[in-house]
Amino acid sequence: MTHPMESGGFLGERLSPNAVWRWRLHDAAGDRLPDELTGTANGPRFTSQSDAETWLGESWRDLAEAGVDSVSLLEGDREVYGPMSLHA
Repeated sequence: MTHPMESGGFLGERLSPNAVWRWRLHDAAGDRLPDELTGTANGPRFTSQSDAETWLGESWRDLAEAGVDSVSLLEGDREVYGPMSLHA
């Protein structure tokens, strides 16, 4: 089984030109957190919004425990939505 913070078959380390979806991580003050909290140097990248959202669904608890308060979904440089809280 893949650790939840790993990309688990998504594109993580082997980036494709089509891997344009990613998460921006924020702390409680709304400041951007380093991508390394996701378990890869540049943060995981995904080829679809669905893959990105699936990964977040599997990883949000670990991200919250690591100090992530909210996330924003990006397609390339365009913010699709967020910030979205990781708390109930």
